[in-house]
Amino acid sequence: MAALRLLASVLGRGVPAGGSGLALSQGCARCFATSPRPRAKFYADPVEMVKDISDGATVMIGGFGLCGIPENLIAALLRTRVKDLQVVSSNVGVEDFGLGLLLAARQVRRIVCSYVGENTLCESQYLAGELELELTPQGTLAERIRAGGAGVPAFYTPTGYGTLVQEGGAPIRYTPDGHLALMSQPREVREFNGDHFLLERAIRADFALVKGWKADRAGNVVFRRSARNFNVPMCKAADVTAVEVGASPQKTSTFLTFM
Repeated sequence: MAALRLLASVLGRGVPAGGSGLALSQGCARCFATSPRPRAKFYADPVEMVKDISDGATVMIGGFGLCGIPENLIAALLRTRVKDLQVVSSNVGVEDFGLGLLLAARQVRRIVCSYVGENTLCESQYLAGELELELTPQGTLAERIRAGGAGVPAFYTPTGYGTLVQEGGAPIRYTPDGHLALMSQPREVREFNGDHFLLERAIRADFALVKGWKADRAGNVVFRRSARNFNVPMCKAADVTAVEVGASPQKTSTFLTFM
């Protein structure tokens, strides 16, 4: 607690140092702190919150398919009818929930993910040439997002060496008649201590839509248990982050953004 008070005195603002605000530890929870001068704004209407997301924007969507996703913010995007989105997400979920709803409304042009799963809608749009799909190993995807938030432009990893990830040629987009229109590019490879590593570039987005557990007026957010997943690194890897905060679907959600 003494160290927390010292940090609060250095920053000179909303780091909880006493009994009020967010606790430093909440079981399996994890805290995310904003910059020393946060620009947090709270909303009651999620549509008002996402209305600035324009056609063609790159949007990170937190969660793990069905767990810890910002379902109310996704529903708000449906209402804005924004289109040609480039989405970065762990996976595409299912047809009638989460990211699958945006696919059904044909609002997504490109997806960067690690897992397609059982989403037949994603499969059909991809094979018909209506959707670009960039598959990335899950750990690599997580690190690309983390690196984007840390200001690291690229990094080397052994994952994918000797596969299409490294060699290039993985199909990203088909033409309507089934021919390849866009393929992945080869990765740069270097050797370190006798092992081979390929270069992966960081990912940043215009917006990140994430799900939190608790938040305070200073813009601090707590992510709890399994919902910590991709929500945490995505907060730092976007120009504007929109957070949906709510303990359960039965309770009214709160929404905040920070830049």
